[in-house]
Amino acid sequence: MTRFRAEAVALASRHVGRPHPARHLGEACRTALDDAYCVGLTLAADAALAQRASLCAAGPLAAQGETLQINLGEGPCVQALNQGSPVLADDLADPRTIRQWPVYAQQAQAHHIRAAFALPVLSGPAPAQQAGLVLTLYRDRPGPLSAAELHTAQLHADAAELLLLSAPVPAEDDLADAWLLPVEAVVHQATGVISYRHALTTGQALALLRTHAHTTDTDLTSLAHAIVHENLHLPDPPETDS
Repeated sequence: MTRFRAEAVALASRHVGRPHPARHLGEACRTALDDAYCVGLTLAADAALAQRASLCAAGPLAAQGETLQINLGEGPCVQALNQGSPVLADDLADPRTIRQWPVYAQQAQAHHIRAAFALPVLSGPAPAQQAGLVLTLYRDRPGPLSAAELHTAQLHADAAELLLLSAPVPAEDDLADAWLLPVEAVVHQATGVISYRHALTTGQALALLRTHAHTTDTDLTSLAHAIVHENLHLPDPPETDS
């Protein structure tokens, strides 16, 4: 374990002070895996990915894989944050996987993603309530992740954590100073607007935002921007019997 951590320190040191360190680290991970995987790196303030940033999308599958999980609120990255341990989905066409993430599994396959492996980097006693970093590998064919590939991916995930720790400490409830791209914060803002307008909890507001994005086939960030900056109003959610 000591040697493994030393490797992560050495890897992180190559990227400290560089512009867009997460992007370079993700590309380095993809190269180390011989381009067999596309690599996504996500920073989230909570396990639901309500306030999050896709820090890196290296390879043709990664951007869509990251966007699907953020828009839908389900998938290996979300589950890895919730349970605080790796989620290795080696076949998204497997019936058990489809039952677990019905919408994500279907849409991921439609975008030629057949396997996804999410490795979270979490700290503290209640990781689901804290900022979390997840490195996700995407592949266009099913099959397990080898031990050597898992080691390489975990090494780069640990290096990403070290790079994040070297960044300026963010203010409370604010990820803007920790690699969070300003445009990504608009989802968090839109959730607050919806919560106020419709008298919903933030969890219900986020669910309504995601549902509307899905039913109208709209990108979540674009929809959030319209709500916050263009005064778009969503229809009231259907009433449920108490």
